[in-house]
Amino acid sequence: MTPAHFTFSSAFALGLMGLAFHRTHLLSALLCLEGMMLTLFIALSLWTLQLNSTSFSTSPMLLLAFSACEASTGLALLVATARTHGTDRLQSLNLLQC
Repeated sequence: MTPAHFTFSSAFALGLMGLAFHRTHLLSALLCLEGMMLTLFIALSLWTLQLNSTSFSTSPMLLLAFSACEASTGLALLVATARTHGTDRLQSLNLLQC
């Protein structure tokens, strides 16, 4: 495993562990998701540069577009949650309550 692959694998694993173990606020969960998506974007970009293929050159931009849509949806949910519940703590959210 090259140092670049190890770096991106460990960065993705850190984002995943942060998402799994540090779930107190919705904002921290969204930041962990964005870190994971950024790691995937950089790894996919380096992979297409190593292949020297033009057929895979659009996939990093497509991933970046989906990441931007995910970020805007997450921020909209954060604002809606903060307005209705008064906080972004995940323990205060109840899926059974309307």
